Amino acid sequence: MHLLLSGIVGSVAYGLAGPGSDVDRLGVYAAPTVAFHGLRPPRESVVTTEPDVTLHEAAKYCRLALSGNPTATELMWLPDDCYETRTELGERLIAVRSAFLSAPRARDAYLGYATQQFRKLTTRDSSVGGRRRSAKHARHLARLLQQGRVLYATGVLEIRLADPEWFRAFGERVAGGALDEAEALVAEAERDFDRIRTPLPERPDEETVERWLLDVRAAFLPPELARR
Repeated sequence: MHLLLSGIVGSVAYGLAGPGSDVDRLGVYAAPTVAFHGLRPPRESVVTTEPDVTLHEAAKYCRLALSGNPTATELMWLPDDCYETRTELGERLIAVRSAFLSAPRARDAYLGYATQQFRKLTTRDSSVGGRRRSAKHARHLARLLQQGRVLYATGVLEIRLADPEWFRAFGERVAGGALDEAEALVAEAERDFDRIRTPLPERPDEETVERWLLDVRAAFLPPELARR
């Protein structure tokens, strides 16, 4: 495994971390190129807990990011202080990050993930643990809608939130029973997506992504094969 790019994602990167927050790490790695031709192809992902680390092989990472997956996408847009590994190929991945973006997939992904958070809110109980989880889901709902709208309007994914206290307060209000606020926020975001004139293209630039991935494969060929 050759780690290309990794960093701290999630609540720490957003500025929403509290005393009990986990530190989540995400990365992309390259498997040896010849391993894809054997009987047992390389693992597409490696996930551990304690610490919480998710690593995706380069091809799987590209597929996730091309689909608009918010968690995968944010790895390429982290604040500099959140990166822990930045190789030359990782820097090149960051340089072509806009190639992964498209208007329909960004809209569907961010609205879709936010809607998932809303559904979770409607099924949580009001116990202490349930309230804590509800506040977390509400924060993430609001965060996804905010990031999605900015991305859709500007073509730039802003990871660190400008006013994290607003999101914390919103989470507590929703966890306390103000589900109508969450529902209204989703409806407002849907209206915003409808009216925004986005600079994002209809389709991602898969040719640019493919070139990067092929360069990754070439970089991890055995030297005797790479010279042929």
